[in-house]
Amino acid sequence: MPESLTGHLVVPVDDAEDAHATATALQAYAVEKVTAVHVVEKGGGSLDTIPLEQAEQRAEEAFEAFREVIPDANTELTYHTDVVEGVFEVATDREATAIAFHPRGGGRLTQFLSGDTALRLITDADRPVIALPDPAEGGM
Repeated sequence: MPESLTGHLVVPVDDAEDAHATATALQAYAVEKVTAVHVVEKGGGSLDTIPLEQAEQRAEEAFEAFREVIPDANTELTYHTDVVEGVFEVATDREATAIAFHPRGGGRLTQFLSGDTALRLITDADRPVIALPDPAEGGM
């Protein structure tokens, strides 16, 4: 029998606003298990992008915002030099059936400067990736 696509979703979240928007987009769908993941990006020999304590606080606020919408969600805080690779590692460790994300806004320049995380999530994944539509823009 085929495995359920939404048996266990790993859902990356950045900050409280992103986490709330992502959870809101996800709540329209039947999902068996959800793990919200926040990756603290480490500098890999250089300075971290933000202080560790501030990054961990940002993650906790994101998890709280996600649980306001999906109270039974699991959470995972991980540290990695590459955000996308960090998400993939959590998906593998948790045996996720898919990764779901809510694409963030921003023009082409913003996407270029950020390394286009969404594109990498889709093209480099070893499991299905689901882009959630924005409910405010006519999504479910």
